[in-house]
Amino acid sequence: MAEPPAKTGAFGKVVTTVLVLGLAGGGTYVYRTHFSGGGDGMPGVNEVTSSSARQQSTLVDQEDTRIMQVRANHESQLADGGALAARVREPYTASSAIGRTLVLPQRREPYYVAELENKGVLEEQSDGSYLLTRNILAVEGAKVILQNASGPLTIRMRSVPGSFTSIVSFGASVRVNGSAQNPVRFLSWNDDARRPDTQVSDGRSYIRAIGGEFSMKYTRVSDLGFWSGRTGGLALTGTDRPDSAAERVKGGAPKRKIRLPSGDEDTSSGAQEEIQVGAAPGGDGAAFHVPRANLVSGTIDHTTVSGNAYGLFVTASNQTQITNNTIRGSLVHGVLLHRFAKNAVIENTTVAGSRGDGFVLSRGTEGVRITDCEAERNGGNGFTLDGQPLADGPSASGESVTAFGGNLVSSSVARENARYGVELLGGDDTAVQNNRITGGDMGIVVRERATRMQISGNQVSDPARQGIVLRDGVTGSAVAGNVISGSETALYLRDANGAITGNTVQSASRHGLTLRGAVTGTRITGNTLSGTGSSVLDVDRASGAYVKANNNTQGWRKTAGFWTWVKRILKPMNVIWFCVFLLVAVSMYRSREAGMRIGRRGAHPYENQRRLEDRPVRLLHRADAPGSDEGVVRR
Repeated sequence: MAEPPAKTGAFGKVVTTVLVLGLAGGGTYVYRTHFSGGGDGMPGVNEVTSSSARQQSTLVDQEDTRIMQVRANHESQLADGGALAARVREPYTASSAIGRTLVLPQRREPYYVAELENKGVLEEQSDGSYLLTRNILAVEGAKVILQNASGPLTIRMRSVPGSFTSIVSFGASVRVNGSAQNPVRFLSWNDDARRPDTQVSDGRSYIRAIGGEFSMKYTRVSDLGFWSGRTGGLALTGTDRPDSAAERVKGGAPKRKIRLPSGDEDTSSGAQEEIQVGAAPGGDGAAFHVPRANLVSGTIDHTTVSGNAYGLFVTASNQTQITNNTIRGSLVHGVLLHRFAKNAVIENTTVAGSRGDGFVLSRGTEGVRITDCEAERNGGNGFTLDGQPLADGPSASGESVTAFGGNLVSSSVARENARYGVELLGGDDTAVQNNRITGGDMGIVVRERATRMQISGNQVSDPARQGIVLRDGVTGSAVAGNVISGSETALYLRDANGAITGNTVQSASRHGLTLRGAVTGTRITGNTLSGTGSSVLDVDRASGAYVKANNNTQGWRKTAGFWTWVKRILKPMNVIWFCVFLLVAVSMYRSREAGMRIGRRGAHPYENQRRLEDRPVRLLHRADAPGSDEGVVRR
C-alpha cells in the first residue's frame, strides 16, 4: 500500500517521499520524489527491486526483438517473391523462441473478430467473452476492426507466469468500436487463476500501435502493461526510422518451418502455414526494405482505463485526440505524452489515483492543449509540463538544444495531489490559465529557466506551502489575475523575474509575497494582499532593482512573534553598532557617576590621597673654625 507522502520541510532541507507499491508476486514499484531547496525535485523516478528490474527490462527487450524479427522476416519474404511471398500475403503464424505471433498482412478487406476466431487466435468462452491465446501483429496496410454489434465484446488477453499476449499494429489501421450500450473490454487474464493478472514482475499483456492509425471508442481497459511506456498497457508510438532506412538480417540458409494445409482443408477455418522466424533468405544476409518513418495518429474517446502500468502512453505522434476518458489507479503515470508528441488535444479526461503524476508532457512535446481535465489524488504532480531541450550541448544523437513549448493547460482541476498542482520545467511560451488547484504541497511551480510563461486566472487554494512560484532562472513570465487563498506564502520568486500583476491573496499565514535572490526586472503592481503573518512583503533577501507599486495591503495583519523580531534585530551590523553604542554609554555612565560622587562630598578631588609623613625640622649651621661651635647642626 502507498504510504502517505511527507509534506513538511523548509527551504534548504531535503524531504523524501517514498511510495512503495506492493503488487502480487513481488512486482514492487517504488515511486520516489525528492523535495530539496523548497521543492527541487525530479518529476518521478520509478524504481523496482533489482531482480524484478532485470526480469522486466529483459522482457521488454524480448518484445522489441520479437516484433522486429517478425516484421523484418515478413518484409524479406515479400521481397523474395515466389510461392513464399504469396503465402505471407495471407494471415499466418510466425513462431520463434520468444513466442507465436499471428501476422495480419495488408489486404483490401478488414480483419474482424469472427475471422480472428476462425484463425484460432480468439477462443470463445462460456460467458461469451474471448480469450486471446497468441500475439497479434498487424503490419503495414492491414485494417483491423474489433467490434460486436450484437452485444458487449470482451477480450481477455492471456497473461500467465512466463507468458503473455499482445496486440500490436505496425503501420496498420486499428479500430476498436464500442458503443455506450455495447462497450468493448480488454483485460489481462490468468486463465489458471481465473482472474486478471496483477503481477507485473513477469510481464503482462499490452496493446500498442506503432505508426499508422489507431482509434478506440467506448472501451474499458484494465490491468495491462509493465515496465516501459511502449509496453505500459495502452501505447501509441511512432517509428523513428529514417525515410530511406534499410536493414539486413545476417545468417545462413533460411530457417523456415512451413506447415501447409492439406488439399481438402479450408485455410479460413484456422489451418494455416507456420513460418519459423530465424534469418532472411540469402546466405550472406539479404537486404530488405523498411518503410519510411511515420508518426502515429490516434483517437481515444469515452474510454475507461484502470490498473495499467501507464494509463496511456503516447510518443512520436501527431494530432492525437484524447477525449472523454477516465484513467484510474495507474502504477506509474496516468497520461504520458513523450518525445515528439505534437499537436495533441486532451479534453474532458480525468486521471485519479496514479502512483506518479496525473498528466505528463515530457521533453519534446509541442502544441498540446489540455482543457477541462481533472487530476485528483495522484502520488506526484497533477500536471507536469517539461519543455527543456533534449540536450544542452553536443550529444551522440545530435538532439536539439532548443526549448519546447506552445502547450496549454486551461479550465482544468488539480485536486489533492501529493506534490504540486501544476509544475512547469523549462520551456517557452506555455500557458496555465483558468484552472482550479486545491491542496498539495504547492499550487503552481515554474522553474528551470522557463521563459514567457503565462500564469493567469487560476484559483489556488490551501496548498501546504507556496501558492504560485517562479524560481531558478525563470524570465519574462507573467503572473496575472490569479486568486490564492489559504497558503503560507502566496507568491514566491527566487532568482527569477516576471510581472506580478492584479493577483488577489487571501488568508495567507506567513507572507503575501516573497522575493529572494536576484529578481532584477520584476514588477509587482496592482495586487491585493490580505492575511495574517510576519510580513506582507518579504523582500529582505532580495537583490537587484525591482518595482512595486499600487499594491493594496490594507487587509494584512502583522503578527510577528518574539523570535521573529529577534531574528530581524540580531543582524551582524546591528550587533556591531549596538556594541559600539553600549561601550560609549558605559563610559559616559562611569564618568557621570564619578562626577556625582565629587559633588556630593564637596571635597578636593585628591582628598583620598595618602598624607605625607611629618618629619622634624633640622637647622643647619656653618662651621667657621675648628673647635668652634658654629657650623654644627643642632636640634
